[in-house]
Formats: sequence, structure tokens, C-alpha cells
Amino acid sequence: MKFDNTTYRYPSRREAVFAGKGMVCTSQPLAAQAGLEILKAGGNAVDAAVATAAAMTVLEPTSNGLGSDAFALVWLEEKKELLGLNASGRAPRSLTAAMVREMGYAAMPVRGWIPVMVPGAPSAWAELTEKYGNLTLEENLAPAIGYAREGYPVMPTASVLWGDGYRVFDAIRAQEAPDWVNPWFDHFAPKGRAPRAGEIWKSEEMADTLEKIAVSQAAAFYRGELAEKIDAFSRETGGYIRKEDMESYWCEWVKPIHINYRGYDIWEIPPNGDGIIALMALNTLKQFSFEAGYEAREAAETCHRQLEAMKMAFADGMRYVSDRRTMTVTEDELLSDAYAAERAARIGESARRPEAGDPRSGGTIYLCTADREGNMVSFIQSNYNGFGSGIVVPGTGISLQNRGCGFSLDEASENCLGPGKKSFHTIIPGFLTKDGEAVGPFGVMGAFMQPQGHVQVMMNLIDFHLNPQEALDAPRWQWIGEKRIQLEPSFPKETAEELRRKGHEIEYAKNSLTFGRGEMILKTADGVYCGAAEPRAGGTVAAW
Repeated sequence: MKFDNTTYRYPSRREAVFAGKGMVCTSQPLAAQAGLEILKAGGNAVDAAVATAAAMTVLEPTSNGLGSDAFALVWLEEKKELLGLNASGRAPRSLTAAMVREMGYAAMPVRGWIPVMVPGAPSAWAELTEKYGNLTLEENLAPAIGYAREGYPVMPTASVLWGDGYRVFDAIRAQEAPDWVNPWFDHFAPKGRAPRAGEIWKSEEMADTLEKIAVSQAAAFYRGELAEKIDAFSRETGGYIRKEDMESYWCEWVKPIHINYRGYDIWEIPPNGDGIIALMALNTLKQFSFEAGYEAREAAETCHRQLEAMKMAFADGMRYVSDRRTMTVTEDELLSDAYAAERAARIGESARRPEAGDPRSGGTIYLCTADREGNMVSFIQSNYNGFGSGIVVPGTGISLQNRGCGFSLDEASENCLGPGKKSFHTIIPGFLTKDGEAVGPFGVMGAFMQPQGHVQVMMNLIDFHLNPQEALDAPRWQWIGEKRIQLEPSFPKETAEELRRKGHEIEYAKNSLTFGRGEMILKTADGVYCGAAEPRAGGTVAAW
């Protein structure tokens, strides 16, 4: 038979999935099954999250890898407590903003060694497993090792993104031919092209590296053989990261931040993550009343208010969010009700250009898990741009993230690049509670779409009373700069025209790839889990 695995002309109907013993949701079906296998083997939600995250580095390397960063929100049912884990890396201690400017850059480059920071994800896997898992790290990484060694068929969305990555790095190879680029082709394009949908891909190197991480509790990655290989390749090809940077790093536990939105507490990881942008926008929007139902959701006035609140939140986030050690305002100031009311008062009938206020005056993967004891995890992991920096450490399968491109080179900015500093970060896991009880984890991956996705999905649930699957299915908008708004192909044309009359500069996207890929698990009053997965990718709910 002849057919195109990457083209779907007709909408498919999805239903929310219910289960009583456990659930794993992510954008790759095989990874969701890996997490479910761990639950059935006696693992808890933490074990399942680690297993799924590790498997995703193999199964969807277009979006994350062994050199990724990660954030997690962990609900411990017995303690009725939500914990935050920040596994974002730090900049090399030998790199400064002045050095980058002297190289001729006006802004941080996206590819190559300059934006590479210490990867945090392996430390997150080890820390989560040791502190709160039922199983060992070797058991949790076994599914990922199996997929890497035995191979698996590439999924359609991944094949499209893989092809995009190939073209990006092929252009770099042709134009600049940097020493660091060839290992990417050796590892991810051994046939001289990106793998096609349904084609088997495997990596013995990734399997070996995962085994080293597992048996050493990630010590090999930060202090041993793997750290030495990263150091050696960095020195050989003009990089800045050193073994000393790796040795001094480990993930850190943080206190999640939240707002109350119409009786629900919505939680995010604090800065340097930009989850606070979603909370600022929702804090502004709760100053307005919205009717329930589909018509209210798709009304131009609703979308206009959402967009204006989102633009102002982004303006504040881009101005103030950075490594918490260098921020000049606090989370409490940015999330105060008084500041939210002041921002809401600025939303008029016409679209405005976004401006930061003064609060003192007044190619990412997401997954979520739940177990039979009521524990839940919201977990996100990313290389940032497709395949991250493009650097693959020879002989390891480690593709290094490029999170450093989130830095500014402006010395006056709180987010200016500095030695050992964390950058502004776009990956944000979310969690929902009510009256001190867990409702469940949620997330929408996709760079700067993430806080915009969080706002839209939460309002779909809370304001407009959509069910979890509808809340993810509903057509989305995204602000892309100034007054420019991009809409999904399925977004209502009548609403778009009204938004245009309000001064928004509207364009329709050709597809839905840039509008986020999300999942969620909600706990019903009867203690049953209700899961939903994104139709914009191969999202799967694996239930038990």
C-alpha cells in the first residue's frame, strides 16, 4: 500500500480515558507503555515518570536527549504535599557575555557550543528515584535501554521534526563546516538522511550511556567517564564546558509557586522557569468574568482579553525572569492581586503593543503519571530547539541542549549571561489542586507556546467547563510579537475577523505543530483518574 504517514486530512475523535490503578500520558505511545510497565512492576508515579522521561530521550530525540534539562512537580499523596525539582543547568564558568559580544554576536547564538549549559536531566532521574521511587534507577532506565539497543519504529511527528533538524544541520555543515557538527550526522543520520516514519532506528551508544548513568546513579555523567568525554570533545572543538562545570552541578528542590484561580490553585515551578508568566496572565484574567460554554470560549472579546493579558505577562516575564539570585523583583510582587488589577485595567477595546510594568509600584517533551496510592508527577524535559545545540558527544549518544540561547547579552538585564548562571527557561510543568487536595498534573510543551497553552487549557477547564480531552483539542492562538497573533488552521474565521477589527495582526498557521503538545491527568471525586493526550502529536494515555 502507498500512503503518507505524516498527513491526516480528517479529524480523529478522541475520548478522555478513565482508570483506577494508574496512568501515564505523553506524546509517544511506546514511552507511555514503558511508564505503565514500570507501574505494573511495582513502581510508583515517580518511577513511571523517570522511566518515561528516559525512554523519551531515545524515542523522541528531536525534542529531548541525554543532554537535556528537566523540571518536575511531584505530588505526595500521603503528605498532601507538592514538591518542585529544578534540573535546569548552569552556564560554563569560563563563558561571559563580554566574550560572546567580542566574537561579534549581538544576541546569543542558537547552535554550537556557546549556548550549551550543563545538562540537568540525568541528575533529575537519579534524584527522583533515590528520594521517592520504589524501584532502582537501573530498573527505571531498563525500558529506555531496551528501545535504544533493540530499536523501534520512528513515529510520524518525530520523522517530520527529524527531517527539519537534518536540513538545519546540513545547512550549517555546508556553510560553516564547524568541527562539532559531523557527529550529529554520524549518530542521527547514519543512512545519510533522517529516518522516515515507520523506519527502525536504534543507538547502541545511547544504550551504553544509559547503562552507565543507571549503574552509577548518574555519577558517571557528572564526575566520571561521560563527563570526561564531554570535556574532551568541548576542548577539541572550541567549546567552553569543562568537567569542573559538570562536577559542581546537581539538581535542586524548590518551592512551587501558585495563584488561586476561581477556587483552584494552579502551580508552576518558580523562576528561572517562565511558568510565572502563565500565572501572571491568569491573575489578570480573573479580574474579568467569563460565561461557561463553547460560545463564550470562542467569542472575540474572550480571546482579545486573553491575548492582551498574555502579552503583558510575557513583557513582564522577559523583563524580570532570570536566575532567582539576580532577579530584582520577587514572585510575590509579580503575582500580587493589586498588580493584576492594575494590568487588567490596561486591557481596552483595541490591541496594544506589550510593555513591561513595574510590580513594585503598586524540538520539548511533557509527561504526567499517577499511581494507585494517589501520587502524581508532572514532568517536562527539553533540548530546547530541535536537537538542541546540534552537538553530539562522539561515542555516547549525548545530544547537548542549547538552553543558553535564552540568555541576554545586555549587561543591564537580570537575564544577562554570566558564569555558572541559570538562564530564562521556557519549560514548565503544571499542577492543579483544590482545597489542599490534588486534582492533577498538566502541561503543554512547545517553547514560548507553553505558558500560552497553560492559560488556554486551564480556562477551557475552569471557565468554560470543557472536559479534559476537549480542553486539549480546542483550537489555539499564540502571540508571536508586537500585535502579531498566529491561529491554528481550525480556529473560527468569524472570531479571527473580529480580532482583526480590534487591531490584532492575524495570520493562520499552515499546521498545528507549533501550537503545543499537551497531556493531563485529573482525579475525579470518586478517586478515578481521567487522562487526555494531545491530538497534535502521537499523544497516548496508557492506563491500568
